Order: sequence, then structure tokens, then C-alpha cells
Amino acid sequence: MLNKWFRLNENHTNVKTELLAGVTTFLTMVYIVVVNPAILSSAGVPFDQVFMATIIAAVVGTLIMAFAANYPIAIAPGMGLNAYFVTEVVQQDVSYSVILGAVFVSGILFVLLSLTSLRKTLITAIPPSLKYGITSGIGLFIAFLGLRMSGIIVPSEETLVTLGDLTAKGPLLTVFGLFFTLVLIARNVTGGLFIGMFVTGVIGLFTGQLQLEGFIDAPPAPVFWDMDLGAVFSNGLYTVIFAFLLVTIFDTTGTMIGVAEQAGFIRKDGSLPRARAALMADASATTVGAMFGTSPSSAYIESSSGVAAGGRTGLTTLVVALLFILSMFFAPVVGAVSGLPAITAPVLIIVGCFMMGGLAKVNWGSFDDAFPAFIIILSMPLTSSIATGISFGFITYPLLKLVTGKGKEVHWMLYMFAVIFILQMVFFPGH
Repeated sequence: MLNKWFRLNENHTNVKTELLAGVTTFLTMVYIVVVNPAILSSAGVPFDQVFMATIIAAVVGTLIMAFAANYPIAIAPGMGLNAYFVTEVVQQDVSYSVILGAVFVSGILFVLLSLTSLRKTLITAIPPSLKYGITSGIGLFIAFLGLRMSGIIVPSEETLVTLGDLTAKGPLLTVFGLFFTLVLIARNVTGGLFIGMFVTGVIGLFTGQLQLEGFIDAPPAPVFWDMDLGAVFSNGLYTVIFAFLLVTIFDTTGTMIGVAEQAGFIRKDGSLPRARAALMADASATTVGAMFGTSPSSAYIESSSGVAAGGRTGLTTLVVALLFILSMFFAPVVGAVSGLPAITAPVLIIVGCFMMGGLAKVNWGSFDDAFPAFIIILSMPLTSSIATGISFGFITYPLLKLVTGKGKEVHWMLYMFAVIFILQMVFFPGH
């Protein structure tokens, strides 16, 4: 039956290989079950709500990927956008339920785009320098968040930020966790991020920084529709919606193409079979996740670890989904771990590094390509806003191309976005 459903023979794989690949992928991405509640709870979203929403979004998206697209690509709430979620709650001075509404609207738009050719047009219209700049800027953004959460970087009146007291318990444990995890990653240890969190947590337990009140318990009750859709529009959060939508599209598409190339799914003409079904998995996870209380979902590049272990079909992702369901019963452990920044901060810092890889593909020899990428990367962590970084990039890119006589190379959509972002910054600053 499994062979028929997932076409195992056709994809030159077997049940044992797919099961092993599923476990491998899960171990490399299970950190999100801890890190996501740790981040979003700082914006006021109840921990139990985020915990269940994270798992529900991951299970829904991954199951659709398994049965509709038959790809070994797992889905879960994305890193970077969860940090952006928190900063927007603070900067817009609104309740988390309003930003959840913005996530829901972006998810609905993503579903609609996935059913049309507009998604493909949008992806091809935006130049590589902006795409790589956005991903890299988010990487710096979440790495900076990890440094601040852990106390390695602290506020300073003179210099805005400065080095914290590394001899204090929290920063010291973070530094240990960071270097220990770096060794695991450098040596290509499967599940290195998860193992690093586990070992750091054990040390935190023995040093009295981690307080465990239990291991296994009944899953918390999920919270449904904790959103304020009306306030999204009354507060004019259109740029926030666009930022969620744009980054999710880029992140998912880039990840899918990368993993699909590794697995040998890309056709000779460069197309990806069943691409619509694969993108619907991500769009559906984002929409459902918002209904239950989490930030947008994305395809996970950690899926490449499962592909490296031999995973070639949706059976791999079915295993991932089942293991996520099993993780529901470990809420007491996850709750305690997510409350200790020293355990989760190293993950943010290292994942931030992973997201910087695209910088090598930016044409730094061409100033009109380089500066828009640079201003995005610079402004995202300094303004604590992904939307602001995107705005700067989309304004400067067509402007520089226009004044250098290359205006015809720019897609008309970029000129439209530039005008929209300029108007937004002039008349609706802070939104």
C-alpha cells in the first residue's frame, strides 16, 4: 500500500530508507517546537497556544506535502518571520491578535497566488540581489535577536548596544551552547542543532538555570481564531502583510528548488513537477497556523538532511508529521526549555549564519545591484523591521537602475512597489 501511495519503486527507494530519512529530517528541525514558542511568547502569545499552533501548522503543511505533492520536504513555522512578528507587535503598538490577522491575510493571498501564474511572475520580477539581500538581512536580524535574548549583547546609552557580562550564568551557558553546537555542525553531525540544545539544557538543569516540573503530559488545548482581522485594516498594516507574503514566497520557493535539485526532481527545462501542490502545502500551513496562533510557515531547508539520508517521497514527510504529533505530549519539557534563552539563542545565531549564504551570489561589482542588497541587510537588524528593509531595497533598486540607464531591465511591478513604499513611508510612517 505504501509503495502504491508514494511510488517508492518509481523513485528508487524503500520503506526502511524513507523511515530513516523522516527521522533524520525531524531531528534537524524539531528545534522549532522549542524556539518558536520561546520567541512568540515574548510578544504576549500564550506559550501553550504557540506550542500547539506550531505543531498543527507543521503537521498540516507536511501532510499536504506528503500526499498531494509526494515530496520529502517538511513544512513548519519559519525562522525570521517569528522574530519579525514580535517586533511588529511592539512597533505597531497593537495586540498579537492583530498581527495574527495580518499573517492570516497573507496566508489567504499566498493560497490565491499559488492557484495562479502571478506567483511565478512575482518571483521572476524581483531580481536576485533583492532576494538574497532579504534572506541575508533576516539572517542578521535573528542572529542579533539571539545575542540580545541571551545577554551576550546588552543595551548601552553611549553606543546603543555593547558586550554583556560573559561571566554571568546566562551568557556563559549560551557561549558554551554556541561553541558546542558549532562543533557538531562543523562535523556534519545529524541533528546537531537539536543535540546542542539538549546538552545545553542538561547543563542548565545541573546548574539550576532550568527548572523541570515534568516530562510527559496531555497536549494543551489548542486555541482557535484568536485574531483581530478588522484591526489589521484599521491600522493600515498593508506593508506588514506584504512583508509576510513576500518573504514566505521567496523562502519557500528557494528551499523547494534547492531540495528538489538535491533529490533530482528538477526537469531538464528547469521546472518542478507538482509545484502547485507543493506551494499549496506551505500556503495552507501559514493560513491554518494563523488560525491557531503562530507566524507564517515555510518549507525547511533542513529537509535536505533527509534527502541526503535517501528520502525521495512523501513517506519521508509523513514520518516527520507523525513525529511532530508525538511531540505534543512533551509540552512540560518544551515549556521549561523555551524559558531559558541560553538554550534557544545559539540556534538563532547559527541559523542566521546559514541564511547569509546567498550573499556570495550578489553581483558586488555592480553598484546598482550591490547597494540595494546592502541597504536591506543593514537596515533590517538596525530597525528591527523586515518590512523596512524590504522597502529600502525596493525603492533604491529601480531608482539606481533608472539613473544608470538600465531602467528597461526593471520589471514594471518593481516601479509600482517603489511608489507604494515611498507613499507608505511618507504618509503612514511606522506602518
